[in-house]
Amino acid sequence: MKSSKLIMGCLVTLGLSAGMAVAQDDAARDAIAERLKPVGELCLQGEDCGTAMAAASSGGDSGGGAIDGEGIYNNVCMACHETGAAGAPVRGDEAAWSERTGKGFETLVSHAINGFNAMPAKGGNPGLSDEEVQAAVAHLVDPVMDVPAQESGSDSAEGGEAMASAEPATAGIDGEAIYGSVCMACHDTGAAGAPKRGDAEAWAPRLEKGTETLYSHAINGFNAMPAKGGNPNLSDAEVQAAVDHLIGSVQ
Repeated sequence: MKSSKLIMGCLVTLGLSAGMAVAQDDAARDAIAERLKPVGELCLQGEDCGTAMAAASSGGDSGGGAIDGEGIYNNVCMACHETGAAGAPVRGDEAAWSERTGKGFETLVSHAINGFNAMPAKGGNPGLSDEEVQAAVAHLVDPVMDVPAQESGSDSAEGGEAMASAEPATAGIDGEAIYGSVCMACHDTGAAGAPKRGDAEAWAPRLEKGTETLYSHAINGFNAMPAKGGNPNLSDAEVQAAVDHLIGSVQ
């Protein structure tokens, strides 16, 4: 009788030890899986890019509070801008960013919102607001340029109301006259590959990028087109007025 009790006790002890070992193995496997989990996902234009996950992680609508640009960057932008995938400039690489930052922060934001080269619009997450993309860009380029102060959601709303009530920057500027003296040499003839004024087919893919991108290209230069059409004396507002006249016939 004593020997049978002893045997049963040993079996129970062995069972408990085995259970504890299995639990420890599961915990170890979970810890290893967590360490091996990828930090991001390579995302090219036309792919799904994990929109739902990124939207959930970034919190979607900021609700008027401060926007976590770093969090959005980590969930949407990091896969390419930490690795250089698809030719993306790596965060903190001054040499890779020097030419890009020279175009100005607003141009970088416009490219991020509308898409540029292999980078899809809003990093492939259309659920992001323009303000959230801007916050992510601010975090991305912070090590290599002076980033303009970012407004909070409530400040942006107040600023938007003020802008809505103010006259546009191009008010009172004769965009047609500026176009006639600076832009028409190429845009009326198609010289150097310039899209002709009124050619809806040639302008269609360009208009898809948004008016702000067209403004930026005209102000900063793009491909064969020099900055401000080769007339540095023009103000940004004057260039915008000329662009408005140029694209007015195809919008």
